[in-house]
Amino acid sequence: PECGSPVTRTGLSGEDVVWRCSNSQCPAKIRGALEHWCHRGAMDIEGGGEALIRQLVEAGLVKDVAGLYSLTLEQLTNLERMGEKSAQNFLDAVEASKSRELWRIIHGLGILHVGSGVAKALARQFPSLDAIAKASIDDLKAIDEVGDVIAQSVQQWFQLPQSRELIDRLRKAGLKFESDTYRAQTAGGFTGKTFVLTGTLPTLKREEATAKIEALGGKVSSSVSKKTDYVVAGEDAGSKLEKARKLGVPVLDEKEFLALCEKAG
Repeated sequence: PECGSPVTRTGLSGEDVVWRCSNSQCPAKIRGALEHWCHRGAMDIEGGGEALIRQLVEAGLVKDVAGLYSLTLEQLTNLERMGEKSAQNFLDAVEASKSRELWRIIHGLGILHVGSGVAKALARQFPSLDAIAKASIDDLKAIDEVGDVIAQSVQQWFQLPQSRELIDRLRKAGLKFESDTYRAQTAGGFTGKTFVLTGTLPTLKREEATAKIEALGGKVSSSVSKKTDYVVAGEDAGSKLEKARKLGVPVLDEKEFLALCEKAG
């Protein structure tokens, strides 16, 4: 590692083993955690790129993701090549991230083996981050996307004192720990329905279509099977469309999909 500390082994065996730096204050480790948190696929904080993160860490201004929420305009404008407008834009982006969906927070925390798909599944299954933190291994494994390795990884992360401290600081910063998709799951018209998206839709981005489905309690899968309820197909749809037709899965275009969303809502 960059800091010269020993590495430790995490994971159970085989492909699940990951070697990580044992120093919680390793600059490279801190930068990686911050960049992951700010990434578009996690908390989507515009301006939180590699260059700014490096400066924040080197200046000792931020030591973990919660530290982003206590930055001041003066601290940022003292950094190299950081004007007042850029600094304010970044602070505004950080402030806006406080209302991000729960799955983004879960994904942003960087828990081993927990990508966006698992994070979304956890947010559908549990009403809040606190509920996930208290969940048993069996509770976690009740989710289709979660097996032994992921369940143990999630439970172990929430049991760490530094994890609990981080969550407390994020809570005090004003982040929203309740799950919108859990509430939608209990009352949404797509509850229990699985969708697959393929091809390019005329007006909707894939993220927008996914958000509509999940807001109504549905689930988006990456592959077509007999359990798939609908395939939403756009231009240049490939093998997924062919498989849907072979299996007799209903195929919707964008107009039909939007009509179904309106009916389900």
